[in-house]
Amino acid sequence: MAREEQTSKTPEELVDRAWELAKDIKIAMFNTWNGKVLHSRPMDASVERDNGAVYFLTDVDSYKVDELAEHPQATLAFANASSYKFVTMTGRAAVSNDRAKIKEIFTPDTKAWWDSEDDPRIRLITFTPDDAEIWDSPGVIVSSVKMLAAAVTGAKPKFGDHAKVAI
Repeated sequence: MAREEQTSKTPEELVDRAWELAKDIKIAMFNTWNGKVLHSRPMDASVERDNGAVYFLTDVDSYKVDELAEHPQATLAFANASSYKFVTMTGRAAVSNDRAKIKEIFTPDTKAWWDSEDDPRIRLITFTPDDAEIWDSPGVIVSSVKMLAAAVTGAKPKFGDHAKVAI
């Protein structure tokens, strides 16, 4: 673990917590690279720890399809700012036309983009994380008190767990 990490949790507990935070937060900033610049966009995540993957639906004509074909390395950033809980994951993403999985994760909310799970334009993005980094504070009130105490005493505040872990 890096020097900046603050945690008493085991690597296994950190992995569990990273998956739990991602599933609870649900919306990820999905970051891709086109060879020149990074692109980020919010996407609805289907987090499936048992499969070791995070799934997304996208349109076949989305520029992220081309970006991932050329540069499959991607990053996800999940943030719940109101509770000071964050997790990022880095890994690889692949686009497929897995109709069974598309139908499995299609939800009523997805109808904002497609009429049905049978729309031939829908593609599945499967993101497989290599590692995760979490910031898991005890909440905004406790964090605010700790920041105030740190400002008064000059000591650096400790906000809870912060660690990077291989998944």
